[in-house]
Amino acid sequence: LVFFKDACMHACRVARILRAPRGNALLVGVGGSGRQSLTRLATAIWEMEFMNIEITRTYDQMAFREDLKKMLLRSGGATNGPDDAQTVFYFSDTQIVKESFLEDINNVLNSGEVPNLFEADEMERIISAVRPLAVAAGKVETRDSIYQHFVQLVRENLHIVICMSPIGDAFRVRCRMFPSLINCCTIDWYGAWPKE
Repeated sequence: LVFFKDACMHACRVARILRAPRGNALLVGVGGSGRQSLTRLATAIWEMEFMNIEITRTYDQMAFREDLKKMLLRSGGATNGPDDAQTVFYFSDTQIVKESFLEDINNVLNSGEVPNLFEADEMERIISAVRPLAVAAGKVETRDSIYQHFVQLVRENLHIVICMSPIGDAFRVRCRMFPSLINCCTIDWYGAWPKE
């Protein structure tokens, strides 16, 4: 990675977005413009965990939802990791196998949860794991308040970075269909790099 003025400015922007409370980013630029490299750099600067999905031939909605569950559990304090695990989820438009992926991401950006994502036994594990954190935060010990504390932790600790190309109609259509991509994200446009 060559550091020139524009690359440093974009790295600083992404780092500033990730440090903001509930900071999520929409990086708009053509492929090969350094969006992933600069996101990895900004993630390393703040010592956050970088996560993305690995697309295979058999990757489908079920696999995506399993990956999403892992990220939500980790950032919501429902795993054995640190309670404030700051996680960056990098998602590119080349990874959109089905448009329903964006619908789930839109829900996480908007409310911090995906409806009907967790089964009943998984919900019990979340409630039992997050209960001590909710009590320590002064919340009432009811199922609803404990789950709301889990959602609050997810919203505070999970930072979503979405990368899209402005070329073609897909970007415009997706922004119209999933408004949280615009409303809940800070947009950083990647233009052509200077000749220097």
